[in-house]
Amino acid sequence: MNRSLLTLQKHALGCSAQFVSTVPKCNFVDVTSPADHVYHVQLNRPDRRNAFTLDLWRELRAVFDHLSSYSKCRSIVLSGAGKSFCAGIDLQDGVKGLMAIIQDPDMDVARKARALRELINICQTSFSSPEKCVKPVISAIHSHCIGAGINLVASCDIRYASADSIFSIREVDIGLAADVGILNRINKLVGNDSLTRELAYTARDINATQALQYGLVSRVFDSKEDCLEGSLNLAKEIARKSPVAVQGSKIALNYARDHTVDDSINFLLTWNQSQLQSEDLVKSAMAAMSKQKPEFNDV
Repeated sequence: MNRSLLTLQKHALGCSAQFVSTVPKCNFVDVTSPADHVYHVQLNRPDRRNAFTLDLWRELRAVFDHLSSYSKCRSIVLSGAGKSFCAGIDLQDGVKGLMAIIQDPDMDVARKARALRELINICQTSFSSPEKCVKPVISAIHSHCIGAGINLVASCDIRYASADSIFSIREVDIGLAADVGILNRINKLVGNDSLTRELAYTARDINATQALQYGLVSRVFDSKEDCLEGSLNLAKEIARKSPVAVQGSKIALNYARDHTVDDSINFLLTWNQSQLQSEDLVKSAMAAMSKQKPEFNDV
Protein backbone atom coordinates (compact mmCIF):
# COMPACT_ATOMS: atom_id res chain seq x y z
CA MET A 1 0.00 0.00 0.00
CA ASN A 2 1.20 3.52 -0.78
CA ARG A 3 2.81 4.98 2.38
CA SER A 4 1.02 8.31 2.09
CA LEU A 5 -2.32 6.52 1.69
CA LEU A 6 -1.58 4.40 4.77
CA THR A 7 -0.77 7.54 6.76
CA LEU A 8 -3.97 9.19 5.54
CA GLN A 9 -6.05 6.17 6.52
CA LYS A 10 -4.50 6.04 10.00
CA HIS A 11 -5.21 9.72 10.49
CA ALA A 12 -8.80 9.40 9.27
CA LEU A 13 -9.48 6.44 11.54
CA GLY A 14 -8.00 8.07 14.60
CA CYS A 15 -6.20 4.83 15.50
CA SER A 16 -2.60 4.76 16.55
CA ALA A 17 -1.95 1.20 15.52
CA GLN A 18 -1.11 -1.07 12.65
CA PHE A 19 -3.05 -2.36 9.71
CA VAL A 20 -3.64 -6.03 9.01
CA SER A 21 -5.03 -6.55 5.50
CA THR A 22 -6.11 -2.88 5.58
CA VAL A 23 -8.26 -3.45 8.69
CA PRO A 24 -7.35 -1.05 11.53
CA LYS A 25 -6.07 -2.38 14.80
CA CYS A 26 -6.47 0.12 17.61
CA ASN A 27 -5.35 0.22 21.22
CA PHE A 28 -8.65 -0.91 22.76
CA VAL A 29 -10.41 -2.72 19.91
CA ASP A 30 -9.03 -5.94 18.45
CA VAL A 31 -10.01 -6.87 14.87
CA THR A 32 -9.42 -10.31 13.38
CA SER A 33 -10.78 -12.36 10.48
CA PRO A 34 -11.47 -15.92 11.69
CA ALA A 35 -13.03 -16.98 8.36
CA ASP A 36 -13.42 -15.72 4.81
CA HIS A 37 -15.40 -12.45 4.79
CA VAL A 38 -16.08 -12.70 8.54
CA TYR A 39 -14.60 -10.14 10.95
CA HIS A 40 -14.45 -10.38 14.72
CA VAL A 41 -14.44 -7.03 16.53
CA GLN A 42 -13.55 -7.40 20.19
CA LEU A 43 -13.66 -4.75 22.90
CA ASN A 44 -10.23 -5.09 24.46
CA ARG A 45 -10.01 -3.45 27.89
CA PRO A 46 -10.35 -6.65 29.93
CA ASP A 47 -8.66 -5.15 33.00
CA ARG A 48 -11.53 -2.61 33.16
CA ARG A 49 -14.25 -5.05 32.04
CA ASN A 50 -14.36 -3.18 28.71
CA ALA A 51 -15.74 -0.04 30.31
CA PHE A 52 -15.93 2.78 27.78
CA THR A 53 -13.61 5.75 27.57
CA LEU A 54 -13.56 8.43 24.88
CA ASP A 55 -10.66 6.67 23.19
CA LEU A 56 -12.62 3.41 23.04
CA TRP A 57 -15.66 5.23 21.63
CA ARG A 58 -13.53 6.82 18.90
CA GLU A 59 -11.81 3.58 18.00
CA LEU A 60 -15.03 1.58 17.85
CA ARG A 61 -16.57 4.02 15.39
CA ALA A 62 -13.39 4.02 13.30
CA VAL A 63 -13.45 0.23 13.03
CA PHE A 64 -17.13 -0.03 12.08
CA ASP A 65 -16.91 2.83 9.60
CA HIS A 66 -13.97 1.06 7.98
CA LEU A 67 -15.58 -2.38 7.86
CA SER A 68 -18.77 -0.90 6.43
CA SER A 69 -16.92 0.15 3.28
CA TYR A 70 -14.35 -2.68 3.24
CA SER A 71 -15.45 -4.98 0.41
CA LYS A 72 -13.88 -8.15 1.88
CA CYS A 73 -16.09 -7.89 4.96
CA ARG A 74 -19.58 -9.42 4.73
CA SER A 75 -20.50 -10.07 8.37
CA ILE A 76 -19.22 -9.00 11.78
CA VAL A 77 -19.24 -10.48 15.28
CA LEU A 78 -18.87 -8.07 18.21
CA SER A 79 -17.67 -9.45 21.56
CA GLY A 80 -15.80 -8.41 24.68
CA ALA A 81 -12.47 -9.74 25.96
CA GLY A 82 -12.12 -10.95 29.52
CA LYS A 83 -14.69 -11.48 32.25
CA SER A 84 -17.42 -9.14 30.93
CA PHE A 85 -18.83 -7.98 27.63
CA CYS A 86 -19.03 -4.40 28.90
CA ALA A 87 -19.46 -3.02 32.41
CA GLY A 88 -20.63 0.41 31.24
CA ILE A 89 -18.84 3.74 31.21
CA ASP A 90 -15.46 4.05 32.85
CA LEU A 91 -16.60 6.46 35.56
CA GLN A 92 -13.08 7.50 36.46
CA ASP A 93 -12.44 8.63 32.88
CA GLY A 94 -15.95 9.69 31.90
CA VAL A 95 -16.97 11.68 34.97
CA LYS A 96 -13.56 13.36 35.07
CA GLY A 97 -14.01 14.66 31.51
CA LEU A 98 -17.62 15.65 32.14
CA MET A 99 -16.86 17.53 35.35
CA ALA A 100 -13.92 19.31 33.73
CA ILE A 101 -16.37 20.93 31.34
CA ILE A 102 -19.14 21.62 33.88
CA GLN A 103 -16.78 23.14 36.46
CA ASP A 104 -14.62 25.17 34.06
CA PRO A 105 -14.78 28.74 35.47
CA ASP A 106 -13.63 30.24 32.18
CA MET A 107 -16.61 28.93 30.18
CA ASP A 108 -20.13 30.38 30.23
CA VAL A 109 -23.30 28.30 29.91
CA ALA A 110 -23.41 28.50 26.11
CA ARG A 111 -19.82 27.33 25.71
CA LYS A 112 -20.20 24.56 28.28
CA ALA A 113 -23.33 23.37 26.45
CA ARG A 114 -21.49 23.24 23.12
CA ALA A 115 -18.59 21.34 24.66
CA LEU A 116 -21.00 18.85 26.24
CA ARG A 117 -22.84 18.49 22.95
CA GLU A 118 -19.60 17.61 21.19
CA LEU A 119 -18.76 15.08 23.91
CA ILE A 120 -22.19 13.42 23.75
CA ASN A 121 -22.06 13.36 19.94
CA ILE A 122 -18.80 11.37 19.99
CA CYS A 123 -20.51 8.72 22.12
CA GLN A 124 -23.77 8.70 20.14
CA THR A 125 -22.12 8.36 16.74
CA SER A 126 -19.89 5.59 18.02
CA PHE A 127 -22.83 3.55 19.32
CA SER A 128 -24.76 4.17 16.09
CA SER A 129 -21.89 2.85 13.95
CA PRO A 130 -22.89 -0.87 14.12
CA GLU A 131 -26.40 0.11 12.99
CA LYS A 132 -25.13 2.36 10.19
CA CYS A 133 -22.60 -0.25 9.06
CA VAL A 134 -24.11 -1.94 5.98
CA LYS A 135 -22.76 -5.33 7.06
CA PRO A 136 -24.80 -7.41 9.56
CA VAL A 137 -23.43 -7.20 13.12
CA ILE A 138 -23.96 -10.03 15.62
CA SER A 139 -23.21 -9.28 19.27
CA ALA A 140 -21.89 -12.18 21.34
CA ILE A 141 -22.69 -11.10 24.91
CA HIS A 142 -21.42 -12.60 28.15
CA SER A 143 -21.56 -11.64 31.82
CA HIS A 144 -22.07 -7.89 32.34
CA CYS A 145 -23.85 -5.96 29.58
CA ILE A 146 -24.84 -2.86 31.46
CA GLY A 147 -25.08 0.85 30.76
CA ALA A 148 -22.86 1.52 27.77
CA GLY A 149 -22.93 -2.20 26.97
CA ILE A 150 -26.69 -2.43 26.48
CA ASN A 151 -26.63 0.83 24.50
CA LEU A 152 -24.07 -0.74 22.17
CA VAL A 153 -25.81 -4.07 21.57
CA ALA A 154 -29.11 -2.31 20.88
CA SER A 155 -27.43 -0.97 17.73
CA CYS A 156 -26.52 -4.46 16.50
CA ASP A 157 -28.59 -6.56 14.09
CA ILE A 158 -28.63 -9.77 16.14
CA ARG A 159 -27.96 -10.37 19.83
CA TYR A 160 -26.79 -13.73 21.22
CA ALA A 161 -26.00 -14.16 24.92
CA SER A 162 -24.43 -16.65 27.29
CA ALA A 163 -26.45 -17.89 30.25
CA ASP A 164 -24.47 -15.78 32.72
CA SER A 165 -25.32 -12.50 30.99
CA ILE A 166 -26.75 -9.63 33.02
CA PHE A 167 -28.42 -6.63 31.36
CA SER A 168 -29.21 -3.23 32.83
CA ILE A 169 -30.09 0.27 31.65
CA ARG A 170 -27.92 1.72 34.39
CA GLU A 171 -27.82 5.46 33.67
CA VAL A 172 -30.39 6.62 36.25
CA ASP A 173 -28.06 5.31 38.95
CA ILE A 174 -25.43 7.83 37.92
CA GLY A 175 -27.90 10.69 37.68
CA LEU A 176 -28.72 10.99 34.00
CA ALA A 177 -31.14 9.83 31.32
CA ALA A 178 -29.42 7.47 28.89
CA ASP A 179 -28.46 9.57 25.86
CA VAL A 180 -26.47 7.20 23.63
CA GLY A 181 -29.22 5.14 22.05
CA ILE A 182 -30.88 2.58 24.29
CA LEU A 183 -33.98 4.68 25.12
CA ASN A 184 -34.37 5.49 21.43
CA ARG A 185 -34.02 1.93 20.15
CA ILE A 186 -35.26 -0.44 22.83
CA ASN A 187 -39.00 -0.26 22.09
CA LYS A 188 -38.26 -0.85 18.41
CA LEU A 189 -36.54 -4.08 19.42
CA VAL A 190 -39.01 -5.40 22.00
CA GLY A 191 -42.77 -5.26 22.49
CA ASN A 192 -43.13 -4.62 26.21
CA ASP A 193 -43.23 -0.88 26.89
CA SER A 194 -44.19 -1.41 30.53
CA LEU A 195 -41.12 -3.52 31.26
CA THR A 196 -38.93 -1.13 29.27
CA ARG A 197 -39.99 1.76 31.47
CA GLU A 198 -39.57 -0.30 34.62
CA LEU A 199 -36.00 -1.14 33.65
CA ALA A 200 -35.17 2.43 32.57
CA TYR A 201 -36.59 4.01 35.73
CA THR A 202 -35.07 1.56 38.23
CA ALA A 203 -31.76 0.41 36.64
CA ARG A 204 -32.80 -3.11 37.66
CA ASP A 205 -30.85 -6.08 36.28
CA ILE A 206 -32.39 -8.82 34.17
CA ASN A 207 -30.72 -12.14 33.38
CA ALA A 208 -30.29 -13.90 30.04
CA THR A 209 -33.52 -15.90 30.34
CA GLN A 210 -35.50 -12.75 31.05
CA ALA A 211 -33.75 -10.95 28.18
CA LEU A 212 -34.78 -13.79 25.86
CA GLN A 213 -38.40 -13.58 27.03
CA TYR A 214 -38.26 -9.78 26.69
CA GLY A 215 -37.07 -10.13 23.08
CA LEU A 216 -33.77 -8.35 23.60
CA VAL A 217 -31.74 -11.43 22.57
CA SER A 218 -32.65 -14.22 20.18
CA ARG A 219 -30.57 -17.10 21.60
CA VAL A 220 -28.99 -18.05 24.91
CA PHE A 221 -25.97 -20.36 25.14
CA ASP A 222 -24.51 -22.29 28.07
CA SER A 223 -21.17 -20.49 28.09
CA LYS A 224 -19.22 -17.53 26.71
CA GLU A 225 -17.32 -19.88 24.41
CA ASP A 226 -20.50 -21.47 23.05
CA CYS A 227 -22.02 -18.04 22.49
CA LEU A 228 -19.00 -16.82 20.53
CA GLU A 229 -18.89 -20.04 18.50
CA GLY A 230 -22.60 -19.76 17.71
CA SER A 231 -22.19 -16.12 16.70
CA LEU A 232 -19.25 -16.90 14.42
CA ASN A 233 -21.12 -19.81 12.83
CA LEU A 234 -24.03 -17.50 12.09
CA ALA A 235 -21.64 -14.90 10.67
CA LYS A 236 -20.11 -17.54 8.40
CA GLU A 237 -23.56 -18.59 7.19
CA ILE A 238 -24.47 -14.98 6.39
CA ALA A 239 -21.12 -14.41 4.66
CA ARG A 240 -21.86 -17.23 2.21
CA LYS A 241 -24.97 -15.42 0.96
CA SER A 242 -25.08 -12.77 -1.73
CA PRO A 243 -23.57 -9.60 -0.23
CA VAL A 244 -25.84 -7.54 -2.47
CA ALA A 245 -28.91 -9.30 -1.05
CA VAL A 246 -27.77 -9.29 2.59
CA GLN A 247 -26.66 -5.67 2.67
CA GLY A 248 -29.79 -4.62 0.79
CA SER A 249 -31.89 -6.48 3.34
CA LYS A 250 -30.23 -4.64 6.25
CA ILE A 251 -30.70 -1.27 4.56
CA ALA A 252 -34.35 -2.10 3.82
CA LEU A 253 -35.07 -3.34 7.35
CA ASN A 254 -33.55 -0.26 8.94
CA TYR A 255 -35.49 2.01 6.59
CA ALA A 256 -38.77 0.16 7.20
CA ARG A 257 -38.32 0.40 10.98
CA ASP A 258 -38.27 4.20 10.79
CA HIS A 259 -40.84 4.82 8.02
CA THR A 260 -44.39 3.91 7.04
CA VAL A 261 -45.13 0.75 5.08
CA ASP A 262 -45.91 2.76 1.93
CA ASP A 263 -42.71 4.77 2.24
CA SER A 264 -40.57 1.68 2.74
CA ILE A 265 -42.19 -0.18 -0.15
CA ASN A 266 -41.51 2.79 -2.40
CA PHE A 267 -37.95 2.87 -1.13
CA LEU A 268 -37.48 -0.79 -2.11
CA LEU A 269 -39.04 -0.11 -5.49
CA THR A 270 -36.27 2.38 -6.22
CA TRP A 271 -33.57 0.29 -4.54
CA ASN A 272 -34.28 -2.93 -6.42
CA GLN A 273 -34.65 -1.35 -9.84
CA SER A 274 -30.86 -1.30 -9.81
CA GLN A 275 -30.01 -4.14 -7.43
CA LEU A 276 -32.07 -6.74 -9.33
CA GLN A 277 -29.59 -6.30 -12.17
CA SER A 278 -26.85 -7.81 -9.99
CA GLU A 279 -24.98 -10.88 -11.19
CA ASP A 280 -25.78 -12.43 -7.80
CA LEU A 281 -29.36 -13.09 -8.91
CA VAL A 282 -28.16 -15.14 -11.89
CA LYS A 283 -25.54 -16.97 -9.84
CA SER A 284 -28.12 -17.90 -7.20
CA ALA A 285 -30.52 -19.25 -9.81
CA MET A 286 -27.81 -21.24 -11.61
CA ALA A 287 -26.56 -22.68 -8.32
CA ALA A 288 -30.07 -23.75 -7.33
CA MET A 289 -30.60 -25.54 -10.63
CA SER A 290 -27.23 -27.29 -10.45
CA LYS A 291 -27.60 -28.00 -6.70
CA GLN A 292 -24.26 -26.31 -5.98
CA LYS A 293 -23.31 -23.55 -3.60
CA PRO A 294 -22.87 -20.20 -5.35
CA GLU A 295 -19.78 -18.04 -4.93
CA PHE A 296 -20.25 -14.29 -5.00
CA ASN A 297 -17.90 -11.43 -5.75
CA ASP A 298 -17.19 -8.77 -3.17
CA VAL A 299 -19.23 -5.59 -3.26
